[in-house]
Amino acid sequence: MLRRLNSAATLRALRDGGEATLSELARRVGLSRPTTEGVLGELIDRGLAAEDAPRPGSGLGRPARRYRFRAEAGHALGIDIDAHRVRLLVADLAGEVVGGGHRARLDGGAPPGERIAAVRAAVKACLAEAGVDRRSLRAVAVGTPGVVAPDGTVTSCTVVPGWQGVHLARELGRSFSCPVLVENDANLAAMAERWRGAARDADDVVCVYAALHTGMGAIIGGRLHRGRWGAAGEIGILDELGLRDTAASLVPDAGRGAVFEEAERVLEAAGRGSAEAGERVERLADRMARGVAAMALALDPETIVVGGPLAGAGAPLVAALRSRVAPLCLSPVRIEGSELGDESVGLGAVRLALDRIDEDLFRLDPTDTPRAVK
Repeated sequence: MLRRLNSAATLRALRDGGEATLSELARRVGLSRPTTEGVLGELIDRGLAAEDAPRPGSGLGRPARRYRFRAEAGHALGIDIDAHRVRLLVADLAGEVVGGGHRARLDGGAPPGERIAAVRAAVKACLAEAGVDRRSLRAVAVGTPGVVAPDGTVTSCTVVPGWQGVHLARELGRSFSCPVLVENDANLAAMAERWRGAARDADDVVCVYAALHTGMGAIIGGRLHRGRWGAAGEIGILDELGLRDTAASLVPDAGRGAVFEEAERVLEAAGRGSAEAGERVERLADRMARGVAAMALALDPETIVVGGPLAGAGAPLVAALRSRVAPLCLSPVRIEGSELGDESVGLGAVRLALDRIDEDLFRLDPTDTPRAVK
């Protein structure tokens, strides 16, 4: 157990603190040089650390050997599935996205089997573009609209036809040899905003994810709050809170298939100063404000981040919500627009997958040794 504790501490110090000499690393971890050297040897054997070429120096003697965390030793895959699109991001073990993102269109009316087949094809294309072998994946996380049970089953969904009841973790898990996690899209957007977005300095966060409907994700005490069955934050189910049919309420005369695209165009026009479009955004903010304020009153967050496809199409929605929601709250709250655009769910999925990988990398249970990575 002591050896595993030392290994976990050394690996974390190397990953989070960057490249180091043996002496520097020993000081970071608080171990002796011989112990640190032994631990490094084990990490190198497992493929998680590497010795880099020494830096040339001006002093006498041979330059000190330097060691680094091998972020390329494995990868995490984040998948964002909505009614019409799938977006994918691949990241190394340090959380850096490799090879950019991949997007593909989905048939909005396709049955679950066809949709899942299209997602599998998008995964294959994404990994090929990124130059990542499927065997290098250590965990996969998927974001989807709807309520997701702890076992990865979509228990409620009004956005994707036929999606309710699909055991998404099991269906997609057949394509991978690593763990596959499934989570609500607004929850993942909240994780992304705290990791790399507008809520990096906050431990209590509400993410308002404005899309076809408006979903909510909550971070409490620095951790995602899912609730017992994954339905935390689903206050939009109450019609009187104004969070359902968000896109349709902005463009009530749009055809069913074009409602999302028309809503984005209205928001873009409002951002350019169109008076008519601006009035529509103000009415939408009036409609949404009660639901957003209800979530804020229930959780008393430091920060509310307004994100999702509709927020990303124009800052006017964020400003309009800020002016209406803040006066309804009993304590000060920052209301910020997302910095992540339409990648928030995919980034949140990457973060969830990395958290799962960390459980393996830093596991201390000697009866369950993580597989080596080469």
